[in-house]
Amino acid sequence: MPVHTDIAAAAPTGPAPTDLATTGPTVSVIVPVHNTRRYLDRSLGSVFAQTMDQRRIEVIAVDDGSTDGSAQWLAEQARSHPNLTVLRRPASGGAGRPRNIGLDRATGDYVFFLDSDDRLGAAALCRLTHMAERHGSDIVYGRIVGADGRAAPIDLRTTSAGVSVFDSPVYWSLAAYKLFRRSFLEQHRLRFVEGRLLAEDLPFGITALLRAEVVSVVADYDCYYLHGRDDNSNASRQDMDWCDYLDYIGTVLAGVAAEVPPGEDRDKLMVRHFHGEILMPFAAPYLARDTAGRQAMAAAARPLVERYLTDRVLAALPPRLRLRAHCLRTGLDDELTAVVRADTEAAPAPAHIDADGRVYAGYPYFRDPRRTIPDSCYDLTDRLVLSQRLTRLHWVAGVLHLSGTATLPELGGDTVEILLHRDGTEHRVRAQCTDGAWHTTLDPATAADGGPLPDGIWDLKIAATAHGTGPAAAHAVRREAWLIPQHDPALRPRAVDRGPIGPARATLFRSPPHGRLQLELGPDGGRTGGTPPRPL
Repeated sequence: MPVHTDIAAAAPTGPAPTDLATTGPTVSVIVPVHNTRRYLDRSLGSVFAQTMDQRRIEVIAVDDGSTDGSAQWLAEQARSHPNLTVLRRPASGGAGRPRNIGLDRATGDYVFFLDSDDRLGAAALCRLTHMAERHGSDIVYGRIVGADGRAAPIDLRTTSAGVSVFDSPVYWSLAAYKLFRRSFLEQHRLRFVEGRLLAEDLPFGITALLRAEVVSVVADYDCYYLHGRDDNSNASRQDMDWCDYLDYIGTVLAGVAAEVPPGEDRDKLMVRHFHGEILMPFAAPYLARDTAGRQAMAAAARPLVERYLTDRVLAALPPRLRLRAHCLRTGLDDELTAVVRADTEAAPAPAHIDADGRVYAGYPYFRDPRRTIPDSCYDLTDRLVLSQRLTRLHWVAGVLHLSGTATLPELGGDTVEILLHRDGTEHRVRAQCTDGAWHTTLDPATAADGGPLPDGIWDLKIAATAHGTGPAAAHAVRREAWLIPQHDPALRPRAVDRGPIGPARATLFRSPPHGRLQLELGPDGGRTGGTPPRPL
């Protein structure tokens, strides 16, 4: 199909496949392109490799004034892919206009926005459209996977036909890369902000989520691969006029406030915006400016803080952001710079542990009598979660070997134990731990505090304990978590020796629905009174 500079002239010509002549495509994939030639084979190639019939996919690539050969590559591809339409326009300064152009041309029942440096999983469009058709979804999120040093914005773990914006993580990803019902977009006249390099998709994503009747999630398949660029040219990594950006965010959040009245629901949304937009520039971009530039950025952010930072929002932020927000709200510009520098140019000091078990992040000016920063801004007690992975498990001569990592963020981990739980009984097995890596052996003959482990199903957990430093070194913090294998090794039931109480068959398995590691001991190694579990 030829490349056109005039949109109206780009109507496809020639006969359409018989089924599309009457029904049209199922999904229109809209791809804004600007100087991403090196990624187009991967991005557009992932669309052409979909398991869905290509006759059901309409691809609209809008070249936004590329100068790197992208336009020529697209024209070449259009000749061999009849479902690809290529439109060319002068550079507009962001992805908003090319997306809008593509949306105006789309004819599919659904629309998917694919960035030209990312890619789709092979069955993504099939799974996403199937979910939408089955449940009447206006929006369908697919599981997002980070790649090439770029992290996924949210970890979607549970497939669901319908989720709430206020009680699920979907609002934490407002970017365009998801499936939309096209009639829903037209009903609400949804279009992208044009001429902005960053956050041009925020108003679109926010309004869509808040007005959608059904938002679904496909989490059991890697649908979208979000790639970092090796030259750091992703829009989110560019420097810009941050004062102008913050003014723009003010207009975006005014739209949120117009949709959601003050209260707990609005606060839940504002927590995400303090994470993602309001406080995001207060890192390296902030430190790169002189004193006057920093003061201007703080002045631009302060109205947003005054308007939307309720006590509930402040308490929901982690200490590194809570401190920034407090300093902005109270006009502590020098203290704000010190907090940002502690994050950006050096690691914060060790956390402080009180005798009552409260833990405080080691940022500047903690309990400095010359400052007015309350302890609550540093408090991370309720956010301190054991970060751990079980990286290996295997049997050697009837003894289970376990290895992994375990740390308490901000604190480390001085001791690690494996816990066995059953019917109110707990046994502890000490692990060897060095720099967060641990290893231990679990011998069924001695795991019950030196004695044999009785028959039954035992839950396996991990516990890490960390001590403070300096005067607080006598105090400790302990956290526990379930052991969840990262992989599914083929370990079959096996005979183990338990000394005086005789042998047993041992089976390792994952308990549904979360995959927690369990060990069953018994005469036959099968789950008592039920179907034998799937062994590891």
